[in-house]
Amino acid sequence: MARVKDMTKGSPVKLILGFALPLMFGNIFQQLYSMVDTIVVGRVVGVEALASVGAASWLDWLVLGIVMGMTQGFGILMAQRFGAEDRKGLRKSITMSVYLSVVMAAVFTIVSLWITRPLLEVLQTPENTIDGAERYIRIIFSGITIIVTYNMLSNILRALGDSRTPLYAMITASLVNIGLDILFVAGFHMGIAGVAIATLIAQVCACVYCFIGIRKISILHLEKGDWQMDGSVIRRLLALGTPVAFQNGIIAAGGLVVQYIVNGFGFLFVAGITAGNKLCGLMEMAGTSVGAAVATFAGQNLGAGQMARIREGVRSAAKISSAIALSIAAFIILTGRWVVKLFITGEAEVVESVVAVAYPYLVIMSVMLLVLYMLFIFRSALQGMGDTVIPMISGIVELVMRMSMALLLPLLLKEYGVYLAEVSAWLGAAVLLAVAYRMKMQRYQERL
Repeated sequence: MARVKDMTKGSPVKLILGFALPLMFGNIFQQLYSMVDTIVVGRVVGVEALASVGAASWLDWLVLGIVMGMTQGFGILMAQRFGAEDRKGLRKSITMSVYLSVVMAAVFTIVSLWITRPLLEVLQTPENTIDGAERYIRIIFSGITIIVTYNMLSNILRALGDSRTPLYAMITASLVNIGLDILFVAGFHMGIAGVAIATLIAQVCACVYCFIGIRKISILHLEKGDWQMDGSVIRRLLALGTPVAFQNGIIAAGGLVVQYIVNGFGFLFVAGITAGNKLCGLMEMAGTSVGAAVATFAGQNLGAGQMARIREGVRSAAKISSAIALSIAAFIILTGRWVVKLFITGEAEVVESVVAVAYPYLVIMSVMLLVLYMLFIFRSALQGMGDTVIPMISGIVELVMRMSMALLLPLLLKEYGVYLAEVSAWLGAAVLLAVAYRMKMQRYQERL
């Protein structure tokens, strides 16, 4: 019980920081091994292999984002039950989530393996990268059960305010992944397949670590009766998880349109965007971590009936995120070109071509990073309060903005249109979520 955190009492700033920092470090380690994947592929296998991994990235997110969204939604009910001190309801929400996760993993494994090649062809993936992209993504999709299990276990822990165990799990996974990347790719010359296999083995290690952590929490010791089917709990879990999953799915659909546009500029442009996206993923981690803290904070305080603390927590999160976003933007502007070169090797002309794509992309992303962070905060606050519909609609706004801008702006601004399409999607969704959050809090205040 030592790592379980009751977020209904105490300073919101300290609670959010205390929750977000371990999660942030865990996410950084997760991105670190993703970056190592990219560096090993780009420097050991080559630029074409790097482009292959990049060509599979949005397809990867389409499937994995949906399953991760479902487990995230399940965690909302767990946080609410924990905040309300409903221990029986907490255990029941966990067992019903397990049943749903088993079915989900089986269905998505079958479907995703079936759609891989056709989708890569529809996206006009360059001929010299499509086979590598298919090889990589099929291995990842074969391990969907592992991905679902890790996200399920980590969301149980986070719902109870424990963000340290997922941190240590991710550190363990990162170290394993880095070691196996070097062994499989540089040592055994397994190429892209080696990177994918290393990722899945690392995720298994993270699963085991989280499971051991859960076994140490006495209130999560399940009884035989907890496993009896409960249709009302299953319906509630689906009502919370489905909109989050749909939200991630439609965001990924917009990303696939962007990938289609990116593929049209050639494999060097794809390689540059891939390197840039890996760094963007690292830049986003602080925002997603603070957002996760806000979701748990809002969920527990809603369960405890303390609405004023939710508003205070969101304000604290906004201040924390502002300081982080501005610091990251300054760092990227000053060092971005040098950092991008870590990902690639080869002829000087090829390296400079990739950097010329990645650096301006990174600058634009970093300057607009605060908008993305606020999007995460408002979306997470709404989800924590049990509203997953508005966040889902915000995903539709992202889809429309990303698709329309990706199709229109490159006609006017060429490759810069691709860069701006992404931040346009952030801005549109953030405005909607900010308005929805304000209206929801006003309605709660009127009831008091």
